[in-house]
Amino acid sequence: MTPENVMDLAHRTLLVTSLISAPLLIIALITGLVIGMLQAATQINESTLSFIPKLLMLVLTLFVAGPWILRVLIDFTHDLYAGIPAMIG
Repeated sequence: MTPENVMDLAHRTLLVTSLISAPLLIIALITGLVIGMLQAATQINESTLSFIPKLLMLVLTLFVAGPWILRVLIDFTHDLYAGIPAMIG
């Protein structure tokens, strides 16, 4: 296995990791900002108030984006297993 193959595999792994985590991170960020603005507007300084809406939004996002995330992971794993003979020899 050449150093170029290792770097290509690491690059693809980081790309897939970024792709599958992006929807969840973006939704958590947006939900946190909205709840933070509502807390600032109403002067409610309860740190646990944002936990339940974030959790609900993340579960909803997993239901919506879950099949896409699973497809990306399956495609990556299939390509990885298919490339094992080329990596060895």
